[in-house]
Amino acid sequence: MSNALKTTVVLAGLAGLMLAVGGLFGQGGLIIGFILAIVTVGGSYWFSDRLALMSARATPVTEAEMPEYHAVVRDLTERAGLPMPRLYVTPDAQPNAFATGRNPQHAAVAVTRGILQALTWDELRGVLAHELSHVRNRDILIGSVAAAVATVITFAARMAMWGALFGGGGAGDRDESPLAFLATIVLAPVAAMFLQMALSRSREFQADASGAELIGDGEPLARALEKLDFYARRVPSQVNPAQAQAYIVNPLAGRKVAFGNLFSTHPPAAERINRLRQGAWR
Repeated sequence: MSNALKTTVVLAGLAGLMLAVGGLFGQGGLIIGFILAIVTVGGSYWFSDRLALMSARATPVTEAEMPEYHAVVRDLTERAGLPMPRLYVTPDAQPNAFATGRNPQHAAVAVTRGILQALTWDELRGVLAHELSHVRNRDILIGSVAAAVATVITFAARMAMWGALFGGGGAGDRDESPLAFLATIVLAPVAAMFLQMALSRSREFQADASGAELIGDGEPLARALEKLDFYARRVPSQVNPAQAQAYIVNPLAGRKVAFGNLFSTHPPAAERINRLRQGAWR
């Protein structure tokens, strides 16, 4: 119920923001904003998983291609009482992973090439248990929708910027350009803060705890987080900042991104590791 409410708030906020941006350009812009709001709200619900997978350049892997990956996930889903998700691998060299989808029946889990090389299968099992806990806790819809929201808002902000630069306005009135430019400046941080409000850092702690409980041990995930945090600060990643919150550790930790910290909903890795090793998940 909590995540359903959060999703509703995010979608309603997106629709309202699209209308507000459109209104800056007069009645015609308001109509366009309304149409975009309808299309985007529906699309972000139904296709947010595809957007996340496309953004990560993830490709599906069959059981014949990666039998151990499938075997570990199948064992964990049976333990958790979940349907088998679709499994993907991304070409990213940075060790990381994420889950996406609107519900457990339409879930997908993706791991990077880097994580397959950096972690043992015992540690990777802890990571996959964490991601499947997001699925079981129904965190993935709100995360996927919020990422879609951020992508759309960033696009809208850029459109407003170009409109301001070229003197765009509702009826060609240049007096409206400062408003559009002001919207451009404000929209990016507002989008990030909106995500920060919509997404609770506590869900990462909860997924850590649920993942440790699922496998009966917090140590594999704790070791994995140590390695992942280390590599995230040293191996660059081209992850879209709007999608960063979906990953198990912040993929932007090692590079400076405008408003990147605002997009991050990850608690400090050291605190997560301490909780796992102190048995807070029991």
